[in-house]
Amino acid sequence: MLMIKIYYSPSCSSCRKVKKWFDDQKIPYEQKDIFGKELSKDDLMEIISKSEDGTDDIISPRSKIVSENHIDFDDMTVSQLIEFIRKNPSVLRRPIIVDDHRVQVGYNAEEIRTFIPRARRIAEMACSAGECPNFGTCDPSLDIQGKLPIKK
Repeated sequence: MLMIKIYYSPSCSSCRKVKKWFDDQKIPYEQKDIFGKELSKDDLMEIISKSEDGTDDIISPRSKIVSENHIDFDDMTVSQLIEFIRKNPSVLRRPIIVDDHRVQVGYNAEEIRTFIPRARRIAEMACSAGECPNFGTCDPSLDIQGKLPIKK
């Protein structure tokens, strides 16, 4: 089963929006407070390896520690980068949403829909007022044959 992880900060309003969105969609997720328990090397390796643009996607260049110390992440090895982030989690942009295939940073109302399970997205496309006789009364999931919405 696909497990979604949300790396968040309790004081972050975008993080709260993301968690609310997943709760509203009834999509299970694991939440990890980046300031709580120290981030594991495996957590950070997973984020970095799935990030399309490397550190540019996940690290805020406006972070105080980065700007004051003129940190150049391109000069770091992956191990050094991971240790730096573990010691300075505030450099991470947030929230960071990770599943088996991708990473999304921040709350984007359009992009976050990619985390809705594929079968449910297909059912939602087929289940509209003009297309589905059960519109408004069915669960946006597919029947066993994967063809029709299940009537409640």
